[in-house]
Amino acid sequence: MAGMIPGAQASAGGRDVRIDVKYGCDFPSGAKKVAVRVSATVPEEAAVDQPVQLSDVSTELTLPEAGLPDLADVGTAGVEVETQLTMGVAQGDHTASTVWIGTTGDPVAVPDTGEFTFTSSGAVPSVTAGSSGDLTFTAGKLTALLTSPKPDSASAEPSAEPAAVLLTCTPEPDQDLALGSVPVAGDPQWPSPEPSGTEEGKAAGSSGPDRDAGTPKVGDPANSVLQDGKAPRCVGDPEDQFSLNAYVTGYANVAKLKSATLFPVACTQIEQGATEIKILDGLVHLFQDSTATLDYQGKPQLPPATGTFLTFGFMPTTATLEMTQIPPAAGPDGKPAPNIHSDLKILGPGNSEGKTTIEIQLQLRLHDVKVNGVALDVGANCRTERPFTLPLQGDMVLKDGVQTGYTLVTGGVLTGQVTLPPFSGCGVGEDLDDLFTASISGVPGAVKQVQAAPCAAAQQSPTVCTQDSQPVQVPKPQR
Repeated sequence: MAGMIPGAQASAGGRDVRIDVKYGCDFPSGAKKVAVRVSATVPEEAAVDQPVQLSDVSTELTLPEAGLPDLADVGTAGVEVETQLTMGVAQGDHTASTVWIGTTGDPVAVPDTGEFTFTSSGAVPSVTAGSSGDLTFTAGKLTALLTSPKPDSASAEPSAEPAAVLLTCTPEPDQDLALGSVPVAGDPQWPSPEPSGTEEGKAAGSSGPDRDAGTPKVGDPANSVLQDGKAPRCVGDPEDQFSLNAYVTGYANVAKLKSATLFPVACTQIEQGATEIKILDGLVHLFQDSTATLDYQGKPQLPPATGTFLTFGFMPTTATLEMTQIPPAAGPDGKPAPNIHSDLKILGPGNSEGKTTIEIQLQLRLHDVKVNGVALDVGANCRTERPFTLPLQGDMVLKDGVQTGYTLVTGGVLTGQVTLPPFSGCGVGEDLDDLFTASISGVPGAVKQVQAAPCAAAQQSPTVCTQDSQPVQVPKPQR
C-alpha cells in the first residue's frame, strides 16, 4: 500500500534535529551577519546501499535591520525567496556534498524596521551510504535569492522584470556546523562489474571492490522551485483528502516528420479512488482507480506548445499545438469515470511490483501555422476529426525496501505511443485537411512524460506543497 497511499512512504521513525549558525552574507551595501537555523527530520537508522531521505527540511534566515535598505526595490509588495544550502555529507574519511533548495512559497512581507525573518522549505535529495557507520550532515555555503513578486501579466508592461537581490553567505569560523547523524548498519553489496569491452563496462569501470565505495552517493538536487513562469498555476483542494495535484512535462514524437515536440510543464488534478484488495495466484494485489484532469487556466488542456517540423522532409513548418482533454464521462454515481488504473502486487516484506496505466482522451488543434516563415491561414477549427487516446504506463519495483520507477504518489516516467487521426476543418478558402493528415496522422509516435511528486493539499507537507497548495517539484523533460 506504500506505493499508492499519500504519506505512507514516510519513515516510520525519525527524530527532529536543528542547528543555529551565524553566517557572513554579502549584501549589495556590504557584508552583514545573518542568523540561520536549519531544521530537519532524520531517520533513526539506515542500511548500507539504501537511500537515506531527510524530511521536513527548512532553512530560517534572520536578516539584520541594517540590510533592509538593500531590499527597498524588491520588498514593496513582499518578496519571494529561494535558498540554496550546500550540505556536506560525511562518513568517516569519505565526504560528498549536496544542495538543498527551498522556497518561502507565498511572498513574505518586508518590515519597515527591525529584523526580517523568513523560512524556506522544500524536498531534498536522498543520500546512499556505501558502508556502515554514522552518516553526518554538515551545513556549508548558503545563497538566498530575494525576488519581487512577478507582475500580473494582464496589467504589467511586457518588458517588466522582477527586481532581485542575491545574498551569498559563508558560515562564520569556530562554529559547530553538524546538523545531525544517521547510524548506518550492514555490509555493502558490491555490483558485479560489466565486461570491460562493453560501453557499460567502460562507464562502470570504477565499480566493484576497487572503487571508493565508502563515499556517500547523493541524488540530484531538486529543481528550482521559483518557477520563473515556466510552470502554470496548479492549486489543489485542501478540503479533499483524496485530491492530488502534480506537474507533468515531456516529449511527443511525430513519427512521419522524424521530430519531437516538447510540451511545456502542465498541471494535472488527480482524484484518487478507493483501494480494493484481491488475492490473485496466491499473491495480494492492491487495485486503485483514479481520475486525472488537465488544468490550464481553468480549462482541461495542456499549455499551448510550439513545434517546428520538416514537412515532407524539407519544408520547415512551425505551428502552435493545443491539446484539449475530453473530460471522462460520468459514471452511475455521477462522478467522472476513472482513467488511471493502478495495480500493486505484494511479493513479500519490502518487495512488490506496481503498474499504473493512464488513458486520456484528447483532441489536437493547430493554429498560427507558418511554412518556410510565411503564415498559412488554417482557420480557427483545424483539428483532428475525432478525439484520440493517449495511453501511458509507468512501472514500479520495490526491492528490499528500495523503490524505483513510477507511482501516482511519487511521480516518475510514463511512456506510451499515440496515433493521431486525420485532420478536418483546416484552411480558409482552400482545403488543407489532406496536407496535415498526410504529414502527421496515421503512424504511431512515442510519448515520454515525466510527472513530479504531487502535492496532497489536505496534508500540506512543506516538502511537496507550497503554502498555497501548489506542487513544490517541477519535472524536467526526458528524451
